[in-house]
Amino acid sequence: MKILCVADQIDPLVYSSSIKSRFRDVAFVLGAGDLPLEYYSFIVSCLNVPLYYIFGNHELASYKAIKFRSFRDPKTWEDDVQLKEKYGAIYTGDKNHRQNRVLLAGLGGSKRYNDGMNQYTELQMFFKALKLLPGLIWNRIVHGRWLDILLTHAPPLDIHDKPDPCHRGFRVFRWFMHLFKPRYLVHGHVHLYRLDDQRYTQFEQTMVVNAFNHVVIEMEVEGG
Repeated sequence: MKILCVADQIDPLVYSSSIKSRFRDVAFVLGAGDLPLEYYSFIVSCLNVPLYYIFGNHELASYKAIKFRSFRDPKTWEDDVQLKEKYGAIYTGDKNHRQNRVLLAGLGGSKRYNDGMNQYTELQMFFKALKLLPGLIWNRIVHGRWLDILLTHAPPLDIHDKPDPCHRGFRVFRWFMHLFKPRYLVHGHVHLYRLDDQRYTQFEQTMVVNAFNHVVIEMEVEGG
């Protein structure tokens, strides 16, 4: 199975008239943050496959509109549903999903560096990860494994991250990989500018993938 992953920058290879032929065998798409929802809408409408996404730390207007609308705008729940689904993509922040027999979950946001929106301390990200626990336990009981893909914006600590406060990774992601053993952790946030920049790193049983621009991963689907 092929999965298209995108993050951080609109890629002309994806945002093009040849997207259907270039990615015709993709089963679904993952968006690792810092991309406009209209870009996701374009991908979904062209490929006609599901797209799951989390927010990064830059597309703040969209993030505010979806996360905080119910508190600030006294609209009906139907309006909220339409707002969340109008782009055709599925928001998976702090949630578990199952798509094409692939078990996936999302944890958006970056390390806190200037108290901006969708930035978290290690402790805050730990509690965000705990929200996934009931779904992970269900996966283990019903499907025999915890998770296949963890979708994040920030990378794990000391894997693909940078020394500056903005681009440091989360230690909790290393703990998560050690305990729940997803086959992939797909992240964005760290831009790749050189041909020798690291895009893939194996950590225990998890392949950590930087989805900057775009990358296609292939995985064998387990039964159940």
